[in-house]
Amino acid sequence: MENKGIKIKKIVQFIMKIFWIFVIGSVFGFFAEMLYALVYTRTLEIRQGLIYGPFIQIYGIGAIAYHLLVSKIKEPKRLFFSGMLMGGALEYLCSFFQEIFWGTVSWDYSHLFMNLNGRVCLLYCFYWGIIAVAYLKIFYPGMQKLDDLIEKKGVRIFTIFFMLFMTFDIVISCMAADRQQKRHQQLPPANAIEVFLDEHYPDELMDRVYNNKKEVEFLPS
Repeated sequence: MENKGIKIKKIVQFIMKIFWIFVIGSVFGFFAEMLYALVYTRTLEIRQGLIYGPFIQIYGIGAIAYHLLVSKIKEPKRLFFSGMLMGGALEYLCSFFQEIFWGTVSWDYSHLFMNLNGRVCLLYCFYWGIIAVAYLKIFYPGMQKLDDLIEKKGVRIFTIFFMLFMTFDIVISCMAADRQQKRHQQLPPANAIEVFLDEHYPDELMDRVYNNKKEVEFLPS
């Protein structure tokens, strides 16, 4: 029984650690996108992946993937190329499923050299590789300290509440995006939930939150 309790505790700690890596990565992505826009367009653009909070979840997913990858590959050159491949695959899949489920895309690399369906390109794969190495050198050592923090009861309680908030944020963001697509298809609300979404998450709000998304009519292969 004691061994089972220890095993369950380790699983819970691992889940909480992965959750915080996701959150930190998502917040990093929010500010990275803001800085990128500021440098390249000289304008302040607020880009969000979720309705509530400074989160871009593709970076959070990438942070989790990098953390798991770094724990196995700690040689910078191998990590760079592995990060390129993994980041490119992640970016492609996120773009693909966004288009499938919501009929929109948030980036288009069709104009860039060596792109694949406009979803991913060599340049941004290169950036993903750089981030992988930066994660190894800068962030990974700090992430190891999360284990000690999660041991504290107060941190665990806060983590549970924050996990509930993030779950709500992700679910409501997906539902609101889905309802916006239906509105654009001239589909009236089918139930009380869709009426609620129309009232509280109208197009004006959704377009302001997701100001870089574009609707697509045809699904590229």
